[in-house]
Amino acid sequence: MSTLSTHVLDAVRGAPAQHVAVTLYRGAEQLDSGTTDADGRIGTLAEALAPGTYRLVFDTGAYFAGQHVDTFYPEVSVTFAVTAERHYHVPLLLSPFAFSTYRGS
Repeated sequence: MSTLSTHVLDAVRGAPAQHVAVTLYRGAEQLDSGTTDADGRIGTLAEALAPGTYRLVFDTGAYFAGQHVDTFYPEVSVTFAVTAERHYHVPLLLSPFAFSTYRGS
């Protein structure tokens, strides 16, 4: 089985994005959720992932509201495929009007 982690960075502040709520789904089923720590990380979401398609939903609206910053993206949804048994890391680089992601290591 595979494992999953995430890391959220605030590109405007140049700092980790603390207290971002993140929810993991497979289809419509919610599998797990967590909140980023002081380093913007969630070390483990779900204990073990079988091959399939998953979705991470980042509550960016609440994060930016806590920063007193308007944002165009109230949430960011990242859909990804687990294809092999390994660790998957999904980082999110965030700003109020843009975001990017990639398969990390």
